[in-house]
Amino acid sequence: MIGRPFALVLAFAAFLGGCENADRPHFQGWVEADLVFVGPDEPGRIEVLAVREGDTVEKGALLIEVDDDLQRADVAMAEAALANARQAFERAQSLLKTAAGTQKALDDAEAALRTAEARLAAAKTRLARRRIASPASGTVQQVYFRVGEQVPAGRPVLALLPPGNVKIRFFVPEATLPRIAVGDPVAVRCDGCPGETLARIAFIARSAEFTPPVIYSRDERSKLVFLVEARPQQPDRLRVGQPVDVSVVPAERRQ
Repeated sequence: MIGRPFALVLAFAAFLGGCENADRPHFQGWVEADLVFVGPDEPGRIEVLAVREGDTVEKGALLIEVDDDLQRADVAMAEAALANARQAFERAQSLLKTAAGTQKALDDAEAALRTAEARLAAAKTRLARRRIASPASGTVQQVYFRVGEQVPAGRPVLALLPPGNVKIRFFVPEATLPRIAVGDPVAVRCDGCPGETLARIAFIARSAEFTPPVIYSRDERSKLVFLVEARPQQPDRLRVGQPVDVSVVPAERRQ
């Protein structure tokens, strides 16, 4: 047994092809990612777009600013309503002390004050959300709207890819399932990549499929296969959509 990095010399072949060495099952797969879509909560026109495709951003960095005239107006109205509610509450307190008011009037004024405070807090939150910060560190994969364009409600402005969201997807035949488990290492190779990248199996499907979405071998289409996902230890070395060769690390070489 050796430690990391694993010293592996692995043979790679076509997807589900006839592997002569049964101790080293190997498959072909591809790189996918769980993108994080970022956009405003409400519709608006983009005034600032602080990033471009390919930029690397840190969590909390400014990404987008959307016009906020309506939200500022809402804040001003809520502040005025709060001032009036506070005056009404103070007047109700004074009247109750002089027996000219009632406890019910004071309770109603206090409830109106609390409502005004809550509405002001909500208006300030809506205003703050017109400046959108990055929810995670990662790379900007795609920008869907530009400065000056109107963004509909619920539509993302850009797609962000955190490094931990990169994954390798491949399919294994039913006979291979007993030999792999979540947490097992696999070796990943790609065209033009220096050496190999190690990944850990993170997911094994419980239901079978007759054909994977991408076909690599015409001779094996009728076999049942199971989707497997692995998370690479060096995601920055891979690109979304890239085809890769995946090899199961032999048990004696695992740590």
